[in-house]
Amino acid sequence: MITLRDIKAARERVGKIAIRTPLLPLKFGPADTYVKCENLQRGGAFKCRGAANKILSLSPKVRARGVVAYSSGNHAQAVALCAQQLGIPACIVMLDQSVAHKVEGTKSYGAEVVLGGTSSEAIRKRAEEIAAERGYTVVPPFNDELIMAGQGTVGLEILEDLPDVKAVVVQIGGGGLSSGVATAIKESKPRVKVFGVEPEGAAKMHASLAKGELVTLAGTDTIADGLKPVRAGELTFAQVRKYVDEVVLVSDEEMLEATRRLILKEKLVVEPSGAASLAAILAGKLKLPKGKVCAVLSGGNADLAAILEGKFAGTATGTVQPSSR
Repeated sequence: MITLRDIKAARERVGKIAIRTPLLPLKFGPADTYVKCENLQRGGAFKCRGAANKILSLSPKVRARGVVAYSSGNHAQAVALCAQQLGIPACIVMLDQSVAHKVEGTKSYGAEVVLGGTSSEAIRKRAEEIAAERGYTVVPPFNDELIMAGQGTVGLEILEDLPDVKAVVVQIGGGGLSSGVATAIKESKPRVKVFGVEPEGAAKMHASLAKGELVTLAGTDTIADGLKPVRAGELTFAQVRKYVDEVVLVSDEEMLEATRRLILKEKLVVEPSGAASLAAILAGKLKLPKGKVCAVLSGGNADLAAILEGKFAGTATGTVQPSSR
């Protein structure tokens, strides 16, 4: 399992590519609610932290051969960005149904994009095949200690910028961000609460915690494409089970409402995955302690027309009443 020492060691490598993102109070409430703006990170999401830590940990000779990754979008762009910055080849295997603007974003950093299937497991297998064929190093999206430690630097920054924080709320896809952040928080200040948030239609970590072992979903159904893996990782599951106080679920409608609120009121561009943490707060899904709360906005690679005009199949456009916080 990763430790606070691993996350602190990652900070120097991560800082060579990733930026320190702002932590801001919400102008329109709820009171004492802050947001960690990873939507403003290079590449548009927190993912370049883990990617940078992984790639820069490779020896120069191994790194120069190239890297391959598999992702629905944000990790794809992060690895492509890091490879561009370091001048090395990158091949990214994406889902057949990956959001078009995320595919184009990945290509814009100079990476080769291969559409490799309709599930996270399918694109993982294709990436491993490419690695074997070309001698590339696989840069996984979440189930890797260096990736997790890199993402955990988000937690270090939250504690430095908001030292009296009482709770941190973070979304869960495969668990890389949540496991890293939870470790940084709990090993620094054990009394701070850490809450995880998943979409109702992709509740793999919630199901795994309930069963006490990793669960693989038959499929996922959510607009939050960044939170859609059908299975968490063995490493991330262990870390989340140890350090996250509770994992709750939010609906697509609740994420969309939080997304629109951030864009229209707070002037912060996020995608539904990035707004899942705030959605849980606004929908009253959490038993939050009194005091300051920080929600991680994990990504901002948004399809604005779809979000603002409600052009998501099978989703309603009703409003969510904010909690009493």
